[in-house]
Amino acid sequence: MTRKNMKYLLSGIALCGFFFAGCDALDTKEDLNLTDEMMETRRYQMFDWGYRVYEQIPYGFTAIDGNLFAAVSDEAAYVTTLSSTQRFNEGSWNQYNNPDDKYTSYYSGIRAAHFYLENSTDYKYILGRNRDTLTSNGLDSYYRDITDVERLRAEARALKAYYYFELAKRYGGVPLIDKLYANEQDANLPRASFDEIIDLIVREVDAVKNELVVDWGQVGLVGNSGRITRGTALALKSRALLYAASPLFNPEGDKTKWAKAAAAAYDVINMNIYSLNPTYGNLFYTDATNTSPETIWAVRMGATNEFERANYPIGTQGGGTGICPSQNLVSAYEHKGEVTSDPYENLDPRFYATIVKNGDTWNSRTIQIYSGGQDDPDNQNASRTGYYLKKFLNPSLNLTNDAQEIRSWIVFRYAEILLNYAEAMNEAYGPDDDHGYGKTARQAVNEVRSRADVMMPEVDVPVGDVDAMREAIKHERRIELAFEDHRYWDLKRWDDAKTVLNEPLMGVKVSRTGSSFAYTPFEVSKRVFDAPKMNLYPIPQAEIVKSKGVLSQNPGW
Repeated sequence: MTRKNMKYLLSGIALCGFFFAGCDALDTKEDLNLTDEMMETRRYQMFDWGYRVYEQIPYGFTAIDGNLFAAVSDEAAYVTTLSSTQRFNEGSWNQYNNPDDKYTSYYSGIRAAHFYLENSTDYKYILGRNRDTLTSNGLDSYYRDITDVERLRAEARALKAYYYFELAKRYGGVPLIDKLYANEQDANLPRASFDEIIDLIVREVDAVKNELVVDWGQVGLVGNSGRITRGTALALKSRALLYAASPLFNPEGDKTKWAKAAAAAYDVINMNIYSLNPTYGNLFYTDATNTSPETIWAVRMGATNEFERANYPIGTQGGGTGICPSQNLVSAYEHKGEVTSDPYENLDPRFYATIVKNGDTWNSRTIQIYSGGQDDPDNQNASRTGYYLKKFLNPSLNLTNDAQEIRSWIVFRYAEILLNYAEAMNEAYGPDDDHGYGKTARQAVNEVRSRADVMMPEVDVPVGDVDAMREAIKHERRIELAFEDHRYWDLKRWDDAKTVLNEPLMGVKVSRTGSSFAYTPFEVSKRVFDAPKMNLYPIPQAEIVKSKGVLSQNPGW
């Protein structure tokens, strides 16, 4: 079931309020006057409302300004200065106008989960009423429907946990609404703590993990691979507990929280069904985003070229530039071999799979980021930083002919789990103690670095040096997970945003003399991050007012 198909399936149905139980669309009280047509509608709703819970899943390719969230971190600039991204970066957002305000949408997802769970309790009766259960084929069909609804109910609980995590990482503690309410007054609840939200996520995942499908392909439902799996739920638990253990949310440095995060990441590793894709760059475009053994969960979409149109270099027919990688990020790539006069020679191979630089062959042409070139920085909508994005982009789509390709947004992948594990293990037990799991923090980091087409040297960290390993892991996350909507949140949870996100965003100016080029770093823009205020988003002011004093605002807003 693709995201597009889910939305099409659900587009004609409206929710009946926010967290209020005023609907009777799934009223399961027996009614002898129900017609066959009415019963068919109820059976349809057993699936339709289950798919509805997926509707608020974020799609990372259009997170802000119709593009990647990377431009609000030190990873990139956005090509257009007058934008929501600029508002974020100059610190002019607030409780009245937040470009990433997802408060209502995620609570809508939570509400949809509760609505489905509470109104599908009699699913066996609904699925069986006025139906052929006497023939072998009829009975098989009935049992298949029961199984799928049971799966959807488990998925709804996992999705509820996912929405709560997305709220918590933005706002900290939020109201913990655990059921449908009869009226608005009853649903007006104070904020739970951040730890209480994390506890809820863990409980929900643990409750349903064994009810979730491990692999949709193995149950003969490849077309459903965009739905939640056991690995998805465990990966969510891993990420949630990692955040809960991090300095922003664990200022006391409680090692037991790191130990829980390590155990959760190990649960995913111990499934023994995920592995690193042999090639780094190819993981992020075409159907590999769905089929790779590294992908744990991807938000699926059909064939498209929208991301190419938004991010191909301006000198490519149909390209719009979009995300412009920063010199800050480029400077972070390690050299794999000898350092030469060419600043881009012998870098970590992930650089060449992530970023387009001057002189690269890309989109079947040579990129010319210099005065008079096709990608002249003085051209309208040319790169602001001297670099273009390569990651996620199909290298050869002909936009003039409207060529399209399948690509999905990967929410969880195995490399992240290895890095979650490495970070938690290092903080809980040090870099070289496997605590009986059979894998140390050092080994997990090196596993990521030893991907077949990357093969970076092992991390150079003294035995037992927790601080040095911490910095190595931070570096590895920056490189491995670049542009995947991790950097901004990592900087905040590490409490590093107050430093890094106040540093200028840098680019490079390219000058040409004959066939030679020179590269000069320059400041693209200043950035503002008001810490500790901006460590958490403000609760939308409309929600504060509506609560009549029940909701408290985050500090500083």
